[in-house]
Amino acid sequence: MQSKLTSLSDAISIVKDGDSVALGGVGRNKVPFAAVKELIRQKKRNLYIIGREKGIDFDILIGAGVASKSSAAYVGLEEFGLALNFRKKVENGEIKFIEHTCGSVLAGFRAGVMGIPFIPLKGLYCSDLLNVREDFKEINCPITGEKLVAVPAINPDVAIIHAQEGDEYGNIRIRGTRFEDELMVKSAQKSIVTVEKIISNDEIRNNPDLTTIPYFYVTKVVEVPKGAYPTSCYGYYESDASEVSAYAKSLKSEETFQAYLKNLL
Repeated sequence: MQSKLTSLSDAISIVKDGDSVALGGVGRNKVPFAAVKELIRQKKRNLYIIGREKGIDFDILIGAGVASKSSAAYVGLEEFGLALNFRKKVENGEIKFIEHTCGSVLAGFRAGVMGIPFIPLKGLYCSDLLNVREDFKEINCPITGEKLVAVPAINPDVAIIHAQEGDEYGNIRIRGTRFEDELMVKSAQKSIVTVEKIISNDEIRNNPDLTTIPYFYVTKVVEVPKGAYPTSCYGYYESDASEVSAYAKSLKSEETFQAYLKNLL
């Protein structure tokens, strides 16, 4: 096996302008925020960012001009209010937003993993979502004849997630809730995984049942302690509510946001 361990700057260099990029984590949990900051530092542009229930990561990428298109079931700062960069730019037509439900995001990634063009869902039939998603197609089940909705596969150019541990070859351990992080990596063309800690391959081999994602799905692995901060990483640290609150307050104006961004980077 070849070592895939590298620096964060080198890992993020595989992301090209215009790429579709799936970002792991949910809300204030296990977001690959160190990688998000590096995307901003490298001045990536016109990214299509994809996730399920997203927050500070989506909002800051949109505010920094990195993303021109986004897709999710929810984008917000939870108890800290609206994700105002996201909201303002969608309302002004500055970025394109492709609406999902939680179930359709998961279905899309699952179809991507399996290499099939779509997965049928039952709950979306007669939903208003069909009025804004022309690519969601009503179909008749060939077995029962009932009406279903075909949700197209999601195969991102790059998936970026944060995990607890991994070895230099890219064998990854996700502890606690996995969300759709595993699906993102397995459906993507390339993947970057930041980890709290690099562990030995011997440790991986001694406990193979703990490996969530095997090495052949991973393109780059980077050791980044607190790489999810200010969101949480199970077993390592909790979300920093005060920092997320400070971010939310910075969204009151473009000037205060730019000041926050400058200080962050």
